[in-house]
Amino acid sequence: MKSRRFILPAVLMLVSTLTFAQVQAPAAPPSDAQKSFDKLKTLAGSWTGVVAGTGSEVDGKSVQLSLRVTSLGNALMHEMRVEGRPDDPITMLYLDGDRLLLTHYCDAGNRPRMVAKASPDGKTVDFEFLDISGDTHYGHMHHATFTVLDANHHIEDWTFMEGDNPVQVHFDLQRTK
Repeated sequence: MKSRRFILPAVLMLVSTLTFAQVQAPAAPPSDAQKSFDKLKTLAGSWTGVVAGTGSEVDGKSVQLSLRVTSLGNALMHEMRVEGRPDDPITMLYLDGDRLLLTHYCDAGNRPRMVAKASPDGKTVDFEFLDISGDTHYGHMHHATFTVLDANHHIEDWTFMEGDNPVQVHFDLQRTK
């Protein structure tokens, strides 16, 4: 009789566990934002290239770029050093719910945020201006596009606004490690 008291609760627990396992919903497919973020995280590493820019003081200068996955995979840190410039602007890319956001810590003293839109082919992530904090007297970064060509080659196009005048820079980058 005593053994039946122990068997019945064990059987009930087993049945409820099996029932719960059967009714769990399958995992939702990743959002476009998650897919874009995962694609950009494959760029983690060191990169080098030359800047091409219309109306830019950095046109023709070499650039060293580092991309690093950080915060247990929740952020991608983008750090750039352009030849002859003492600063190294930092950009952070991260998911915010179902959006992929970019915050650029600009050497102009402000922090524009941009929101991503993925291309249908999944190779290009286009960031559109969302909002900004800080002073815009010296201009602000307004747009960015990342295009992954292959594991060792990607392109970045950035637009900086000086008043109403866009200054565009193009980075054709090769992986160094």
